[in-house]
Amino acid sequence: MDKLVIPRLDLETFAQVGYKTPLLNVEHYPLDANHFIIKNRSNYPVKSYISPNRRQFYKIFHITSGTGTLTVGLHQYAMKPGDIAFLGPDEIMSWQTTSTDPDGHFCLIHPDYFEHADHMVQLFRSYKFFNPSKAVIQLSEEQSVQINRYFELILAEADGSNDDKKQAILLHLQMILLEAQRAGKNIAEVPVPESYRHIHGFLKLLESSFQIQRPDDVVKIKNAGEFADQLNVHPNYLNSLVKNQTGKTLREHIQERLLYEAKSLLLQTDWDIKTISYVLGFSEHAAFTTFFHKKEKISPSIFRENVAV
Repeated sequence: MDKLVIPRLDLETFAQVGYKTPLLNVEHYPLDANHFIIKNRSNYPVKSYISPNRRQFYKIFHITSGTGTLTVGLHQYAMKPGDIAFLGPDEIMSWQTTSTDPDGHFCLIHPDYFEHADHMVQLFRSYKFFNPSKAVIQLSEEQSVQINRYFELILAEADGSNDDKKQAILLHLQMILLEAQRAGKNIAEVPVPESYRHIHGFLKLLESSFQIQRPDDVVKIKNAGEFADQLNVHPNYLNSLVKNQTGKTLREHIQERLLYEAKSLLLQTDWDIKTISYVLGFSEHAAFTTFFHKKEKISPSIFRENVAV
């Protein structure tokens, strides 16, 4: 049987007929997310968004009803019922909903969920569809029904209390990957329009500024002009483009990302406030505290205490 090809859609054309600006809400993944999450799309419909920051999760989602446009890196897919997508960690991705009747499932899997299951680590790392240029597979009706059944079994196990439910979940995940691999086909690359490339380029550059691993790493935040120079565009053009597509200016994105990193360090390290201020590029501890309080209405230390409780 011939394998079907996922149609690609030009973003600018699609935006003209299907969207009102802003197209994409910037959505950061929760800092306190569980290592494994599965949801039914009818109960948790996915809104239009772009995820620009370090996303440690693998994501798999299967559509049984509804449509939308998925962009992974600089690869774009028009998805419809019967499609399944595989998203690896750390890729800038966006989703734009184009219907009002979503159904199917999605799951998020942190690599730490595979503790004591090295075979799953290797399977996910080597699975060829966790690749932006091969991210979406179109299933036959029979295959789609079978994969939907596996998702339903996983959801039932996740909600259940069986002592061996993790083992069952991992087995069903393997079957989803196997079934999709049997149906899958490499899809020829189709580049997205220049306008999306600039947005992707800005978010990728912004993310690359936040590679903090040690207390002596220091964020070097660029201003809007420096980002524009690296993308070879005028600052006003880049700011207008980002504002029209996301609803926020370059400065707002920079500050939002800085705040997200501050929260991450407060919750996920034991560094003192002075050290966090330093690695985030603030000249003084007081300047960081003022910035954080202005955004969150509480001090960094109280935020850390409240969330840790």
